[in-house]
Amino acid sequence: MEERLQKILAAAGIASRRKVEELIREHRVTVNGKVAELGDKADPQKDHIKLDGKLVTSSEPKIYILMNKPRGVITSVTDPEGRPTVMDMIPGVKVRVFPVGRLDFHSEGLLILTNDGELANKLMHPSSKLPKTYIVKVKEPLGESEIELLRNGVYLDDGKTAPAVVNKVKRATGEWIEITIHEGRNRQVRRMFERVGHLPQRLKRVSIGPIKIGNMKASETRIMTEEEVSALRKAVGAQRAGRNKTK
Repeated sequence: MEERLQKILAAAGIASRRKVEELIREHRVTVNGKVAELGDKADPQKDHIKLDGKLVTSSEPKIYILMNKPRGVITSVTDPEGRPTVMDMIPGVKVRVFPVGRLDFHSEGLLILTNDGELANKLMHPSSKLPKTYIVKVKEPLGESEIELLRNGVYLDDGKTAPAVVNKVKRATGEWIEITIHEGRNRQVRRMFERVGHLPQRLKRVSIGPIKIGNMKASETRIMTEEEVSALRKAVGAQRAGRNKTK
């Protein structure tokens, strides 16, 4: 049965649908020898679909990895500037995975990597409204008026942010604020704090929906449990995929 190429490639674990669309626009995908265009359909059982000249198959087992990304690492499969990427931190993984969403170079914390394109698409789609919680270290304490601004939404160059849950966190290492958002704009939390006059000194994501960072150390990675994967799927209304494999 014919399906849209981006759905086929995402299901094969190539990348998220959004990234797959970029690959198609870059003319890196062919179907039966013909360069594919966005919107094309194919039958994965009959057609020869290739990415960069290599045949795409959907036989790889699904894998789900949690990472506590440290600062100074790019959330990308490759980096043209030669900087370290999150892929350098999982050298033992034999199947091709990709990061779901982003944490910028200077941010740290919880990141999911997988080859489950359908789940990745659900996690990143705005309609899921999946809550993500961050803790932010600032130099000076935020006043109540600044906290209320963050709670009610602030105006950024791409529009006003949705309401957020914001609370002060008691820590011996300085002034920290916990913030939960459900949007996925580029560098959103960092920009929100800059908008109210506080440049984050550290920014760490500690949860994605029902998945929490717990006691994971910086740079630590682990395979998600079946229960975690099921909880994540339930949170975004995704269908169950194949069995979660390790390495």
